[in-house]
Amino acid sequence: MWTDEQPRTRWVDPAVFRLRRPDLRLGAREERPDRTDLVAGDRIAVRHTVRTSTAAYTLLLNAPEWLGRRGTGAALRDAVAELRAIDLTYGPNRPESLVSRLRRGEIGPESYPPLRDLVDRCAAMRAATDGWFDAWAVPGGFDPGGLLGGWAVERAAARLRDAGIHDYAVLTGADLVVRGQAGHGGPWRIAVHHPTDRNRAPLLLEMTAGAVGTSGVTGRQGHVVDPHTGEPAGQLVAATVVGPDLAVADAYATALYAAGPAGLAWFRPGSDYRVLFAAER
Repeated sequence: MWTDEQPRTRWVDPAVFRLRRPDLRLGAREERPDRTDLVAGDRIAVRHTVRTSTAAYTLLLNAPEWLGRRGTGAALRDAVAELRAIDLTYGPNRPESLVSRLRRGEIGPESYPPLRDLVDRCAAMRAATDGWFDAWAVPGGFDPGGLLGGWAVERAAARLRDAGIHDYAVLTGADLVVRGQAGHGGPWRIAVHHPTDRNRAPLLLEMTAGAVGTSGVTGRQGHVVDPHTGEPAGQLVAATVVGPDLAVADAYATALYAAGPAGLAWFRPGSDYRVLFAAER
C-alpha cells in the first residue's frame, strides 16, 4: 500500500548516470519516454498517449499484477476520461465551460466543488508569488490557464492511485508527474535539458514522487503577460520548477517567467519547490 506522498527528488552525478539511461527526457527536441521495454517484477506495463483540444498527454503505468489487465485498462480509461472532461468542462476558450460561465457571472465558484478548488488554487498562487501569477489579470477576466494543465494531470493521477496504481508517470509538453518506481524497479530517472542551450549537459534527477513544471518553451511570443502592466513578459525565455504538485509547479514557473530574476526570492532554502532553470534572454 502506497502511503508516502512526500516529494522525493535526488540530483544525480552525471558520471553515475552514464551507466543508467534516462527513463524520461524533458526539454529535449522531443519530450518522451526513453525506455519502456524493461519491467521488473510482477507488474503490468502500459503506455498510452491521448490528445485533447489543447494538449497531448502520455501515461506510463506499471500496474500491480493483482489488478489484472482488465482493471488496469479501466484505471487508464478513468484517468483519460478525467483529462478529457477537464478540457471540455474548464477550458477558458470554450464558451460553455464552467470557467467561461464564471467569467460571465452566470455561476459562482461555489457552484461546483472542483471549480471552487481551481479558483482557490489560483488565489493561493497569486498570494505566494506577490501577484505575479494572477488568473484575474488577463483580458476577459478569470483564466486559470497557467495551472490548469497541471491541475488536470494531478486529478488524473489521483484516479490512478484510487484504482491501485502507484507507479506511474504522466507527461505533457515539458511537464511531468511521477510516483513510485519505473519499469526497471528503481526511481524514475529523468534528464531535464536546458530550455535554450542544447550544448549544456542536462540536469539528472531520480524521483519517486514529484513534478516538473515549465513555462516558456512553446516558442509562442507574448503568451505570458506581466500582470502588473498587461505587457508581454520579456526577461526570461523559459522557467522550470520542480516540486510536489504539478499545478503549483506550473503556476510558479509561469510567475517566474513573468517576474524574471526577482522571482527567485520565492524559493527559499528548505522550500518544497526549487528552480531548475530560469533562462534569461
